[in-house]
Amino acid sequence: MKNLLFSLCTSHCIGSINDAAIVAEKELSKYCTVKRKNNTVIGEIGSKSQYKIMLDAHIDEVGFIVTDIDEKGFLTLSNVGGIDLRTLPSRTVIIHGKEKIKGVFCSTPPHLCSSDMSFEDINDFKVDSLLGERAKDLICLGDYVTFDTQAQSLLGDRITAKSIDDRAGVLCLLELARRLHTKKLPISVCFCISDMEELGTRGAKTAAFEIEPDEAIVFDVSFATAPDVSPDKAGILSSGAMLGVSPILDKGMGKKLADIAKQQDIPYQQEIMSSRTGTNADVISVSKCGVKTALISIPIRNMHTDVEVVDINDIKSACDIVEKYILSKGEVG
Repeated sequence: MKNLLFSLCTSHCIGSINDAAIVAEKELSKYCTVKRKNNTVIGEIGSKSQYKIMLDAHIDEVGFIVTDIDEKGFLTLSNVGGIDLRTLPSRTVIIHGKEKIKGVFCSTPPHLCSSDMSFEDINDFKVDSLLGERAKDLICLGDYVTFDTQAQSLLGDRITAKSIDDRAGVLCLLELARRLHTKKLPISVCFCISDMEELGTRGAKTAAFEIEPDEAIVFDVSFATAPDVSPDKAGILSSGAMLGVSPILDKGMGKKLADIAKQQDIPYQQEIMSSRTGTNADVISVSKCGVKTALISIPIRNMHTDVEVVDINDIKSACDIVEKYILSKGEVG
């Protein structure tokens, strides 16, 4: 699992850049027939039952788009998805121009910083392409820019990388496909690795309309406790997957998932949300005439940065719970 997560997180998927989608498609095709529309990858493992569960996780990542190139090769960017601007100075990036070009966010030396320097507008940041006047020959307005970070192992089973949001969820789908493809399933299982969640849950909305599932489980990430992160707004890293509780989620599915975790002694936590979840569950649950939907999140630190942190055991926890849930369904409908 760790090596596959490394491969997924090191790849890129933003706009028309589809490296990570290709990695996911290749892996999922080992276990079922797949199709890819744009960067959304869909595969299904069937059964005699017509009852269908949709498992969803998004493949896209946060990043940037080039909005200006000056004569000295410095780029102005706009963000694609939510970006923590405080983390940008001195970060390395890949500019996806006519070729992949290494760049770096400029960082003003502390000796020269003014006391009123703030991090409120991404237009105040510049990326140095190091190309000087040649920049416009290799880079165009509208080209995408992504973080340039290699995944690394930390203490124990913890990993740091970019785009763990939501490659951790994608890994869950691929692991479940591996586990389930040789089993006699009581229901059909559709795997949806969806695009453009960071741009407004667009890929899952259209995919759910096509798939027409009877129920769905969405895999995403959520906040893990860290300094200055309130414990009542975050889960605990290395303490199991987070089962979502929200008015928009199906209460029966949530209870069944929690009961399975308790019975099987699988570590889990609960994540309480007062309304929308901010995930693909929001749009899948209202697709067509409505879909019973549950949400499982993986706790991570440093969300929407290039140094997100996850524990592989929390990913395994999510997989274990959902595998038992699917196998417990029996013939339906």
